[in-house]
Amino acid sequence: MEVERAETAAAAGGSSAEMAVDNAAGPAAVEKPRFDALMPSEMSGGRPQFRKVPVPQHRFAPLKRCWMEIYTPVYEHMKVDIRMNIKARRVELKTRKDTPDVSNLQKCADFVHAFMLGFDIADAVALLRLDDLYVDSFEIKDVKTLRGEHLSRAIGRLSGKGGKTKYAIENSTRTRIVIADTKIHILGSFVNIKVARDSLCSLILGSPAGKVYSKLRAVSARLAERY
Repeated sequence: MEVERAETAAAAGGSSAEMAVDNAAGPAAVEKPRFDALMPSEMSGGRPQFRKVPVPQHRFAPLKRCWMEIYTPVYEHMKVDIRMNIKARRVELKTRKDTPDVSNLQKCADFVHAFMLGFDIADAVALLRLDDLYVDSFEIKDVKTLRGEHLSRAIGRLSGKGGKTKYAIENSTRTRIVIADTKIHILGSFVNIKVARDSLCSLILGSPAGKVYSKLRAVSARLAERY
């Protein structure tokens, strides 16, 4: 009897061990499902995405003059539909079935918006080609409350004689600056925008141009060493 019990226990132990091995091998043996990558047009349920960029009154004439220069890179290179809605006074953008990347729509919207702010086409088109470019905007009153002749002199300090100061800041920080009345727009990378903004704020607060130039030289040298 004891021998029969031992044999039965051994058989039971062997079968349980086999079951454990089967269970351990089971999940690994099941092949994981493989899904094809979604097309950009399928990411939003197959519905096209839209962006609308309002057109200020004073940018209608430049937009009409440069329309083909805006249309060509957006439609042909970025594969995004673009049209001008004259009634609503805005530029409308829409993804297509052959749009290679969903982010192209936002890049095109940023490009058109930069042109509306006053940047040249040649400068704004860099937003389509590079990923780490941004547009930063602020007003003179955000830095210091100025009125009348004080405000006019501050704007004059920002531009310099014949735009000399503005060009010096642009070239040393690798940015592009638009001064539209009391609003200032800067196009560039995050670090370069910060350097340019600090220089412009110093000029608004009353620093002479010579002092700002010397600071710019030091900062530009540091940036050149870092990169």
